[in-house]
Amino acid sequence: MKWLKNALHDKVAMASFTFLVLIAAAGIFAPFLAPHDPKAVHMDMRFAPASWEYPLGNDQLGRCVLSRLIYGIRPSLLWVLAALVLSVGIGGIVGFVAGYFRGRLDAVLMRLCDVMLSFPGYVMTLAIIGIMGVGLENILIAFVLSKWPWFARVIRTSVRQYAEADYVRFAKAIGISDWQIMTRHIALVATPDIAVIASSSLGSMILQISGFSFLGLGIQAPNAEWGMMLSEAREVMFSRPELMLAPGLAIVLTVCAVNFLADALQTALDPKLGRSRQKPQALVSALDTGISGKSGR
Repeated sequence: MKWLKNALHDKVAMASFTFLVLIAAAGIFAPFLAPHDPKAVHMDMRFAPASWEYPLGNDQLGRCVLSRLIYGIRPSLLWVLAALVLSVGIGGIVGFVAGYFRGRLDAVLMRLCDVMLSFPGYVMTLAIIGIMGVGLENILIAFVLSKWPWFARVIRTSVRQYAEADYVRFAKAIGISDWQIMTRHIALVATPDIAVIASSSLGSMILQISGFSFLGLGIQAPNAEWGMMLSEAREVMFSRPELMLAPGLAIVLTVCAVNFLADALQTALDPKLGRSRQKPQALVSALDTGISGKSGR
C-alpha cells in the first residue's frame, strides 16, 4: 500500500493520528484517568480556581472540569466514530452491490439514495429529534440515516471504476465468484477512497453533535459533552472565560487533527495534489528571489 507509506511519512499526519489515538484512549479509559466523578456536585466549590486536586478548576456546580472534559470524549468523539463506522458499513454494502452488479438493482438503490439525500442532513436530524425526542442516541441515528446514502453514492462510483479493470474481467473469466472478487480485489483498491471520505466526514460530525448539544438537543445533563459544557459556561463567559476555553480547545484541536489527517490521506492517495499545493509556494519564493535580486542591483 504505497498510499499508506506516503501518509506515514507525513509528520503532520502522524502527529494528528497520534493525537487522535491519545484522545480516544483517554475516552476509553476515562474511569481510570479522570481524577473525580464528573457528575459529583460540590456547591461549596463553585467556580473554584485551578488547583492540584482540580487541575482545570470547578464549574458552576462545583464539578471537576477536567473529569467532565475527559468523559466528554466518549459522546463527542467515540460515539460519533461508531456512528461513522456504521454509516460507512451500510453505505459500503449498498455502494458495492450497486456498483458491481449494476442494472436494475443499481437503479433501485440509487433512487433510494436520491430520496434520502433530498433531505438536508440538519433538517433530517431535527425531524428525527422532533419525532423521537432529544438525546445522544437519536442524534446518532439521524447521523446514520443521513450519511449512509452519501457514502453509498461515493463508494459506488469508486467500485464502478475498479469493476471495469482488466484483472477483474480476467477473474470473472476464470470462474472466481463475485464475492471473492469484491472482497479480495475491489475492496483492497477501494479502501483508500473510503478512508478519505470517512475521515473528512468525521470532523463535520463532531461539530454537528457539539452544536446540537450546545443548543440543548443532544446529550442531557448531568452527562458530560464538550458542546454542552460550552452551553453551560456561556452564562459566565465574561466573568469565567476559562470554563469555555477547555471544551472549546478540545473541539478545535480534535477537528483540526481530523482535517489534517484527512488532507494527508487525500494527498497520499493522489500525489498530484501535493505537488499542486507546492507550486504556489514555489512561485512566491521565486518572486521573492527576483524582487530581492532586483533590489540588490
